[in-house]
Amino acid sequence: MGRGERDRGPAGGPGAAARDVPGPAGQPGLRRAQGRQGPPGRARRVHREPAPHAELEPPGREVLRGGGTGGPQEGARRVRRRLAVKVVLRYHEIALKGRNRPFFVERLAQNAKRLTADLGGQVFTLDGRLRLELPDSVAWEEAERRLSDLFGVANFSRAFESPLDMDALGRDVLAALSTRRFASFRVTSKRSFKAFPLTSPQIDRELGAAIHVGTGTRVDLEHPELTVFVEVLADRIVYSFEREPGPGGFPVGTSGRVAALVSGGIDSPVAAWRMMKRGCVVVPVHFHAFPLQDRTTIDKVTELARILTRFQLRTRLLLVPFGPVQQTIVASCPAPLRVVLYRRFMVRIAEALAGRHRARALVTGESLGQVASQTLDNMTVIGEAARGLVLRPLVGMDKEEITQQARRIGTFEVSTLPDQDCCQLFVPKSPATAATLDEVRRAEAALDVEGLVRSAIAGVEEERFEFPSSTSGGAHTPDLVGRSRPPLKNPSRI
Repeated sequence: MGRGERDRGPAGGPGAAARDVPGPAGQPGLRRAQGRQGPPGRARRVHREPAPHAELEPPGREVLRGGGTGGPQEGARRVRRRLAVKVVLRYHEIALKGRNRPFFVERLAQNAKRLTADLGGQVFTLDGRLRLELPDSVAWEEAERRLSDLFGVANFSRAFESPLDMDALGRDVLAALSTRRFASFRVTSKRSFKAFPLTSPQIDRELGAAIHVGTGTRVDLEHPELTVFVEVLADRIVYSFEREPGPGGFPVGTSGRVAALVSGGIDSPVAAWRMMKRGCVVVPVHFHAFPLQDRTTIDKVTELARILTRFQLRTRLLLVPFGPVQQTIVASCPAPLRVVLYRRFMVRIAEALAGRHRARALVTGESLGQVASQTLDNMTVIGEAARGLVLRPLVGMDKEEITQQARRIGTFEVSTLPDQDCCQLFVPKSPATAATLDEVRRAEAALDVEGLVRSAIAGVEEERFEFPSSTSGGAHTPDLVGRSRPPLKNPSRI
């Protein structure tokens, strides 16, 4: 290789002595650190048979590392590897799992593959992370937007690769930094391949020295303007410069399926999003009063479902005609109990639909004390109508917290559009804030509860969304890919 010993790192501290070890005839020597890899005179080869790499490195062919030699074919393969857009996806909460960790990792890999299918993405599993490879024609901005919404990802980086050789790594990093402006930096290394002859601190010092000399910038270990992340793998070195935040949580599909009561307001879409973050597939259920009211709330919820599909990739939106139920309640029950009775019927209908869609729990956007129906007394009475689990992920959040989260996930602007929500229909002037179970049951005794539930379910409409879809053309917008709309029966007016 023609490298001499380096005794000092970029900050002037002592570095580990290292020397070049000659390789076999026709192959480059390999660098090893003295004092850490056995007695002097014994060199450990750094290159090894690489793992099969689809289309880039056929199985069974040894790739020479270190000097970049190996003939025109090998050179072409290295060029193709450099052109591809590579991304390292890191997870945090998944790493805390035990024996079931492979299940979570596999689902994350499946979701990442589905998310980038139209971009030609390929996903590979590494130790403690995933590697995503995209064609060089894919814009990094588009990949970044999509991965920012992928639940299960703590952070991700656009990654670059270099051979298992410190000289080549230094050259590659300096070339990548040539277009960046920074005054200070640090190097953070991880040696996953323990047979590599330099330790992580030695890698930090050697690469730091090369960057310091090549750019004239200073080392700052506390508050650097730029951090160079380096990881040594068995057949390559991966490096990156930024870590973009992901949404965290668990991959969608690892925690089962839930049915979420979604209105056109601010709260319920956020509740649905929070359950997606915990790994649930969410089936949104929306209750509307069309044709007693116009279709504005249906249009809003359809758009909200489209936005939420960015996070779970496939969505089935169920639209329930609720006007006939409301008319019957208004005609037969005390006015102060109307809102509580509306909610109890919504719970019953949603639970019946949940069973049909293999959902194991209901989700609501209730926040304690926010409106009349969300007092402890009323929430207890409403929840009693459910036979199974009802989850309320927003129950301890205030309106400002919910609003800020709606802004971050992109639902706020749609949620604040004017509409005609079914709960505004026939609302009494003084709704009950402390309904009791006895008085509610007496009111419901005048109703054909099962018949009203069956009638509402018979008129359910379904819309299906996918992202990405075959017609999206790479756009960052989920498409409506299916619709099932049996004709609604015109309700008789009171």
